Amino acid sequence: MENVLTNTSSSSADSDITRAPPNSLLPPKKEAGGWRSVKYILGNESFEKLASMGLIANLTVYLQTRFNMDGIQLVNVFNIWSGSTNVTPLLGAFLSDTYLGRFRTLICGSTASFLGMVVMSLIAGIPNLRPLHCTGGSNCQKPEFWQLGVLYLGLGLLAIGAGGVRPCNIAFGADQFDTRTEKGRAQLESFFNWWYFSFTVSLVIALTVVVYVQTNVSWVIGYGIPAACLFFSIVIFLIGKHTYIITKPQGSVFVDMAKVIVAACKKRAMSLESTPENSFYDPPWIESDQRVTKLAHTNMFKFFDKAALIADPSELDDKGLPKNSWRLCSVQQVEQLKLVVGLVPVWITGIGCFITMDQMNTFGLMQAIQSNNKIHNFKIPPGWMGLSSMICLSTWIFIYEQIYLPYAKKRSKKNVRLTMRQRINTGIVMAILCMVVAGIVEKNRRETALKQGSLLSPQSILLLLPQFSLSGLNEGFAAVAVMEYYTNHLPESMRTLAGAIFFLSFSASSYLNTVIVNVVHHVTAKLGKTPWLGGRDLNKVKLDNFYYLIAGLALLNLLYFNLFSCRYLEKNADKRPASRHEDKGLEMNENV
Repeated sequence: MENVLTNTSSSSADSDITRAPPNSLLPPKKEAGGWRSVKYILGNESFEKLASMGLIANLTVYLQTRFNMDGIQLVNVFNIWSGSTNVTPLLGAFLSDTYLGRFRTLICGSTASFLGMVVMSLIAGIPNLRPLHCTGGSNCQKPEFWQLGVLYLGLGLLAIGAGGVRPCNIAFGADQFDTRTEKGRAQLESFFNWWYFSFTVSLVIALTVVVYVQTNVSWVIGYGIPAACLFFSIVIFLIGKHTYIITKPQGSVFVDMAKVIVAACKKRAMSLESTPENSFYDPPWIESDQRVTKLAHTNMFKFFDKAALIADPSELDDKGLPKNSWRLCSVQQVEQLKLVVGLVPVWITGIGCFITMDQMNTFGLMQAIQSNNKIHNFKIPPGWMGLSSMICLSTWIFIYEQIYLPYAKKRSKKNVRLTMRQRINTGIVMAILCMVVAGIVEKNRRETALKQGSLLSPQSILLLLPQFSLSGLNEGFAAVAVMEYYTNHLPESMRTLAGAIFFLSFSASSYLNTVIVNVVHHVTAKLGKTPWLGGRDLNKVKLDNFYYLIAGLALLNLLYFNLFSCRYLEKNADKRPASRHEDKGLEMNENV
């Protein structure tokens, strides 16, 4: 019997041995994530941004020359649409975290953007969908309500698409790096700059063609190109699916934050003085996902701690769980809300920076329309002015990443990156200079046009390059730093929210800019002989005074940042959420 068992086990072992070599000859399966995945994500982002910026870069020109909108209506439509495209990311973040996940949300968003560009192409191609073309003057046919309805449908689909793409693209790219390792954290730090650099370079190359085609060849073809780019972005993104790290939705942090606020308000009369730590509801941490971070209890914004305070043992059931999650929340939920509230001071600073950029997208292009755009018999499209902003932005990032950092590290062998405070301060200074230069250039443009008695000024369009360049540097310093701060400040499980908050600051700046423009228009029209804003002709208003006003607001933003919000920047930098793996590593080092 023993011989039978021995022979059986021997034959089984021999069988295993004979099957082993074929398996060992198979190439090892490549790990998902890393730069291998990010190249597809950056490719998708580049084409998506090419499409969206192919619309944004020339939308002001399109609305004025094809929909016959005056200055105030144009600015209102542009800013409200721009603000909406930055509000919808909050809804996109909610759907991504709760139901769809980042990958599916990106696909849905890209598809909606593609449909929106198709509608815009149809508007450009079918004359009945827009008012009669007007070469100039103030007696142009206004668009019908139904024509505006079709326009808003296309812009609305694009806003919905932005809601799916914007909060998830950065977060999905960051998911591909393992920030539990030093290498992963270093790769993530470079990813932010390369994310900006990659799509900016593609825009600089492509928009020279797209904007030129829209202005000088055909608006139909000019809008058809971005639609095709969106289609290619979807294809590229799907091709790389097998390389991605795709995390499952963990539930919406928005609901958790709402519960904390409600629970804290219900217990607002309770006192936290001399409250022992074990009086807070802090259940044992179950690490179901390595990328979800356990947050420690902090002393910031203590009012919200009341949401986790166990006022009565009867608030817990037999299993130790809250009977009413809208009255008792965990310390984890409270600390998540605290992290978001801690972003608000710096978030307000970001709004101040982005208001300056909004002026170049509207009034800056209107300046270009009424400037001399002929250079040796070649007409420069007004939409090309935005290229100088992108060129300056990408040039700065390239110099910083590829020249300054390698050289400085060789010299000092330390972390020589500019701090977030330094970069944000520099960005705000660039915003102030941008508005001052724009005001000086505009005053000269208007005076030369009035002296000549024509709609177009003899002043060269090239004199607008400095103000657009300074706007690009504002974005290169401030916007990149603010985006990096949001993503690093929040744990990995909240990165989608970080992207939504970043774009929400753009939305707030657009809406605030709309309010400022309308208030300034009404006040100056009543009190002054010459209004600062209004109408289709910039020669009849004093836009330079409005620029100086925005420069003054930027100066106040600089003071606000250095006297107040930078303290939260530094506090939060010291209290960056660390993963449990990092905590274990620190404990091991201490034991050694």
